[in-house]
Amino acid sequence: MSEQEIRQESKKEDIILSIKDLSISFKTTAGIVNAIRGFNMDVRRGETVAIVGESGSGKSVTTKAAMGILAKNAIVNSGTITYNCLEPDDVTHTVYDILNMKTRDIRKKINGKNIAMVFQDPMTSLDPTMKIGKQIMEGMIYHYNTPKEEAWKKAVKLLKEVGITNAEDRMKNYPHQLSGGMRQRIVIAIALACNPELLICDEPTTALDVTIQAKILDLIKKIQRERNLSVIFITHNMGVVAKVADRINVMYAGKIIERGTADEIFYDPRHPYTWGLLSAMPDLDTTGKRLYTIPGSPPNLLHRVKGDPFEPRNIYALNIDSRREPPMFKVPGSETHEAATWLLHPKAPKVELPAELKERIVKMKADAENIKINEEEKA
Repeated sequence: MSEQEIRQESKKEDIILSIKDLSISFKTTAGIVNAIRGFNMDVRRGETVAIVGESGSGKSVTTKAAMGILAKNAIVNSGTITYNCLEPDDVTHTVYDILNMKTRDIRKKINGKNIAMVFQDPMTSLDPTMKIGKQIMEGMIYHYNTPKEEAWKKAVKLLKEVGITNAEDRMKNYPHQLSGGMRQRIVIAIALACNPELLICDEPTTALDVTIQAKILDLIKKIQRERNLSVIFITHNMGVVAKVADRINVMYAGKIIERGTADEIFYDPRHPYTWGLLSAMPDLDTTGKRLYTIPGSPPNLLHRVKGDPFEPRNIYALNIDSRREPPMFKVPGSETHEAATWLLHPKAPKVELPAELKERIVKMKADAENIKINEEEKA
């Protein structure tokens, strides 16, 4: 890909990360697994984009490719990942073609410095033999040659920013001396140490209890707003997405199968898989009822996908679903909402939302309106 083509791909200055037609396979003892099958996504400056889907859908693989940290058995078959870096002068842009960069250049120019990642389990992210303070300071010293005394002061400030009390004392602690919630705050502090433009959060609340989850989500939202960060939020939990995302990408079998604003996905979902995810969300009214589960299992990507990969689990499947994989169809009346389902074809039969999901959406809208009114009254 030539430099001119890269610049054309990222000509919109508000797009910070652009992933086009990405295809990734993995060599395994059982054969070639086609994990990512034509992934497309843009992330704009200052917005939070969520990628939602079941385990194995390819969410983490995609973002690891953007960080240049794919496993050694990964094969990038096609596609581009371009990062549009805003230089310190706030005017100049440098566009990086990540898939064609050498590993050492990605480590030096991208990882930590411009794109940082918060992983699911803080204990696998933190070095158990190194004190907290040293781990936060490490990136500043490596990328910017920050003097140790200055790096120490910045690290203490970061700990306070992520809500850790007695910050100077905590700098001397080892990871095992802290609670799970505090460790995740430390990981966020490390990710923020070099002032990245883009923060990737890979299921950052999964290993935490519900009370701590809410606090970490609020913290990420607060930091995103104060620093005008772009955030990619990966999760399988639609309830989490509702609290953080501006735009949502629903992923299934290595592809985005529905995308739109948070309101479009929650209040006007169009793909039967999205219907299933929303129906499976627990809420206060589900007490005593059996939670909905999507029937069947995701496809085995060792085998070539024929037709719509969701077809075997889709009670609304059409005859064409078993033969041809659907393209992305624009949802009428929206410039931002689209879904890969034959149900959106002009000649497809009209299928109504499940009645229970309709009721749930009405309730979600009412709850959202009440929250908005309460927030306005407090302000």
